[in-house]
Amino acid sequence: MWDTSQDYRLKVADRSIDLFMKAIESGSLRGQWNKRYAIQMADEIKKILQSLIYSYIEPEELSSSPEMLSIKEKVESIVEALGGERWVEMFIREAEEKEKTEENLARIRFFLNTLLRLKERLMLGKISDPIIGIDILVGEVMSSTKHPRADKLQICNVDIGGRSIKVITNDPKVKKGDRVAVALLPPQNLMGITSEGMFLGTQSGVLRDVKGELGELPKGIPLESLKDARNIIEEFIKGK
Repeated sequence: MWDTSQDYRLKVADRSIDLFMKAIESGSLRGQWNKRYAIQMADEIKKILQSLIYSYIEPEELSSSPEMLSIKEKVESIVEALGGERWVEMFIREAEEKEKTEENLARIRFFLNTLLRLKERLMLGKISDPIIGIDILVGEVMSSTKHPRADKLQICNVDIGGRSIKVITNDPKVKKGDRVAVALLPPQNLMGITSEGMFLGTQSGVLRDVKGELGELPKGIPLESLKDARNIIEEFIKGK
């Protein structure tokens, strides 16, 4: 019997809803969208997750359960409530405080990704490790520029297969064309710029020649490269 109350995938998914609610209640999201319906759907998803957390169902069985299908449908309804496929563009266009808006949009994207890919992570089976709570994907660095307010930081736009994210790193060697492993973590505002993930690396720096298909799980990642991401996930679950 699998102890779902200790499954990090469900724990991170549950906490991501709190992050989503914080974002949409912030007051920074301007435009025509259905806030009330988005909140309603998020509340319903949280109730479903709470029931799954104490279900003691095997991960593979859980991944194909009616509850998981319901979660997926409700997340898709939230996207429609936000404004449909181009919801990000709408909020950016209407933004009065760009930096704050971008931070909250990143929080929403983290929530959506965490829930929509929950099934795939559950299909990986019985894994009792915080790192399973989030996605780690192969990405390609599309650009790398200096942070405008921090000389030792680089802002990287990274293609993770079908979409791009912003990752801030302190490794000056990262450059356009590098194949990297990206942990999609809760967004962090670093001196006015929001980072949506972390490059995996070792003491010698970021892994820059990662094997695997773009947007998929990387191959041959050293275990030591997961340490920092694992610690961040544990802190996130604790609400810190």
